[in-house]
Amino acid sequence: MAETLPPKGIDARGHLEREGSLTRIPHAFRPVVAAARDRLADAFGARMHSAYLYGSIPRGTARVGRSDLDLLVALREEPADTDREAARVLGEGLDAEFPQIDGVGTLLFGRERLLSDLERYDLGWFVACLCVPLLGEDLAAFLPRYRPDSLLARETNGDLALFLPRWRRRIADAEDREEARRPLVRFMSRHLVRTGFTLVMPRWQGWTSDLREMAEVFGAYYPERSPQMRTAAEYGYEPVGDPEVLRSYVDDLGPWLAAEYARVHGVKAPRPD
Repeated sequence: MAETLPPKGIDARGHLEREGSLTRIPHAFRPVVAAARDRLADAFGARMHSAYLYGSIPRGTARVGRSDLDLLVALREEPADTDREAARVLGEGLDAEFPQIDGVGTLLFGRERLLSDLERYDLGWFVACLCVPLLGEDLAAFLPRYRPDSLLARETNGDLALFLPRWRRRIADAEDREEARRPLVRFMSRHLVRTGFTLVMPRWQGWTSDLREMAEVFGAYYPERSPQMRTAAEYGYEPVGDPEVLRSYVDDLGPWLAAEYARVHGVKAPRPD
């Protein structure tokens, strides 16, 4: 096996450490986060149980004018249309006011679902390990400590085969313009790199959210696919609008990765939706 990065992101007992912190937020993004905190309470009121920040901003790697603001809101009940509309209005307002960010993404889930047995090693893990508390009671207190094992790998990304037909439809429906294809390349590149990383995560025994590090770790275990994954990592940061890239994802790298994932870790438990 080729040399790879030493494992990181775990504590002395082998548990995954929570990624990011409010103290790591770059100075330029602090007014954005402060405004989001205030407006979340106004937007959701008593319906909101807690709110979280995730992504590059709490990791301290956000780029001014290029990074988006990623939020997760845990509601006391399952989200309704009024909640989704509130999230849309909130995001559009923040995006228009703060040029530091390039868009706002807000995930909405009911508290019961986030703490359910079915989601314990997917959404539950996401909240406990990749989300930073912003408002309310932290749901991580009700969730287990996680290890980078095969169960976590299966339940986080063991559903790639389900996405590929949808991706093909999105590609077919996209406008024949480079600008229209770039967001697809960015999204699919990131998904494939993260899936490739979690495929080997139990062998590496660590965690990173850096796409380039993910590709490097993956490449140490699958050197024959390493060039594809390294290129995908670059496109995850700086996407191109090349239709050949998209075709290679759904006709080559994606199907191979889905099959290998199922062989190594099995298939993710089905979800009602």
